[in-house]
Amino acid sequence: MRRALILRGGRVLRFGAAALEALDVRIGGDGRIAEVGPSLPDDGAEILALGGQLVLPGLVDMHQHLDKSRTRALLDNPSGTLKGASAAYRALAPSITKEQMIARARATVDACSAHGTVAIRSHTNIDPQSGVRGVEAMVALREQCAHRMRIQVVGHVTSEATSMLPESEAWLRQAVDLGIDAIGGVPAFSSEPEAFLKLLFACAERSGLPLDMHIDEHLDSGRAVFSELARLTRAYGMQGRVVAGHSSALSAMSPDRAKRTIDELREAGVGIVTLPAANLFLQGREADRLPPRGLTRVKELLAAGVPVATASDNIQDPFVPIGSGDLLEMARWTVVAAHFGLGDLRTVFEMVSSMPAQMIGLGADWGIRKGARADLLIARAETIEDVVASGALERTVMIAGQVVSQIRVQNF
Repeated sequence: MRRALILRGGRVLRFGAAALEALDVRIGGDGRIAEVGPSLPDDGAEILALGGQLVLPGLVDMHQHLDKSRTRALLDNPSGTLKGASAAYRALAPSITKEQMIARARATVDACSAHGTVAIRSHTNIDPQSGVRGVEAMVALREQCAHRMRIQVVGHVTSEATSMLPESEAWLRQAVDLGIDAIGGVPAFSSEPEAFLKLLFACAERSGLPLDMHIDEHLDSGRAVFSELARLTRAYGMQGRVVAGHSSALSAMSPDRAKRTIDELREAGVGIVTLPAANLFLQGREADRLPPRGLTRVKELLAAGVPVATASDNIQDPFVPIGSGDLLEMARWTVVAAHFGLGDLRTVFEMVSSMPAQMIGLGADWGIRKGARADLLIARAETIEDVVASGALERTVMIAGQVVSQIRVQNF
């Protein structure tokens, strides 16, 4: 067992606290937080002097597509649409080997880790072009990167597979046997969206896994499935275990209908993830004036008590051709794209930290509290709001109490 470590002289965001506190953090040899308090005794521990830096829980990116990551240079999406991106990746997918997929994904994991992310949930394609090959690759990546990143793998049924219900059920059974962490898919792509949605719920019930789906990533309120999603969540007793990613069509509804829908989602215990990079890039291109932003109703959802996270989605592929792996950058995009105000930066920080940690089930093993694994972001900044507003030129990332990344940028 390693020697204990004390983080001395930091300003700590203790789990559940509203403000930073001048506290020390003792990390045991097992990589877990043993004690948080003022002026902790050394007791033979190694000391890391922080000089007033912020000690924050590591960031949680709960919606990525690591299997597609960094394929931008291998294909094109001339239309810039969701349909065009899907078609471009379908054409490329048969030629991608598991080894290539892992190598590109690992580069993205490294970039995310360097910027302060400690956990990623990756939606991994299950379709006729890939079968479960992507799941096999991402499960292998999960093990390879366990020392520097918690990775959860979602079996993401997409493309034509959404209309191939018997085949999709068989693929999902294989994916469950391979060790996926959640079940997902895209009902809007299916010729039978409600039947496909029921298939996903049935697979989740049988496997005991949570659901994390792409729901209504479009701007046609006439074909939204939110109400059916809420109904099935209650019918299957899965309150608190269902996540709806994107949910863009909610923003295309009238205010009254949107309020009723939000109430349904809250009462069913459905969590929402907004993905500003993809929704700004892909949505609204058909509009000839004032193209819509494409995001869901983030502020209204939060005001109603619905948990909302923000995440990176795609990084450098046909769905989003850019991306640094910095989740704080996505937080800044969320401030702008969701029309938050100057006083909302702390809320947006929670959308990349405590909210997604709760939604992916990290539970008591996340956050700065006794017994949790010491997965931390140490940043030189004045306030949490400053970390969101501008990032931090100096960041140290710890996984289980060990430094896995340090960034120090000279500010000239």
